[in-house]
Amino acid sequence: MSETPTPYALADEAAARLTEITGVARHDVALVLGSGWLPAADALDASGGADTTELSVTDLPGFSASAVAGHSGKIRSIRVRGADGAPDRHLLVFLSRTHYYEGRGVAAVVHGVRTAAAAGCRAIVLTNGCGGLKESWTPGTPVLISDHINLTGQSPIVGANFVDLTDLYAARLRELCRSVDASLDEGVYVQFPGPHYETPAEVRMAGILGGHLVGMSTTLEAIAAREAGMEILGISLVTNLAAGLSGEALNHAEVLEAGRAAATRMGELLGRVVPLI
Repeated sequence: MSETPTPYALADEAAARLTEITGVARHDVALVLGSGWLPAADALDASGGADTTELSVTDLPGFSASAVAGHSGKIRSIRVRGADGAPDRHLLVFLSRTHYYEGRGVAAVVHGVRTAAAAGCRAIVLTNGCGGLKESWTPGTPVLISDHINLTGQSPIVGANFVDLTDLYAARLRELCRSVDASLDEGVYVQFPGPHYETPAEVRMAGILGGHLVGMSTTLEAIAAREAGMEILGISLVTNLAAGLSGEALNHAEVLEAGRAAATRMGELLGRVVPLI
């Protein structure tokens, strides 16, 4: 009987298969596009992409089909022109992610990140759609993640492997974003387990703890990326005021609509920032 591969070995297998399908020996930067961000992928591709290959996540070992509306279950390998005469970059764009609330385990949640690292990516951009605690952040506002609070009670790290998270979200990459768009604000992202939305009391708690953004993804992926030695940029798309702030009910359709409305700005932002990373 064959042994079950470790999460890291499975990521190596997925990266090897990715190379076979795309013909790209090494990718440079990975992007994980969250709920509401899917339209930005087309804008990113149109902003200079060439030699694009799209595949289903299920074409690679260890991935499962997407279970969430707004996530296509696709991966794109895109070559973009390097900035200021730099060599072209190969981007690995995940158009879906596995969420912790899907019940597939933490290893499945971070499998895309580990595959990206195994494929050679030295940096990763983690995006999400989330609720905002600042009333000035209207739906469609992008916010840079400066830090996070992980309320899942889980970690993707296996064994006594102690990883420093002091500067988890790179200040260099946040400054790079502000050099492109000086209006960008930043805040602390709080991940709840989901899939239910937060209660107003939980949102107030998040604010007391120092949070500014609430959602159901990103933190576990960021920890895995740091373990793998990648530089991390986190960007939240505020799709609604968090529960209890607007007096209105929350729904996933609202998240997707805010993403569609902000698609042009998000695509332009990614298209200008990613070649500089």
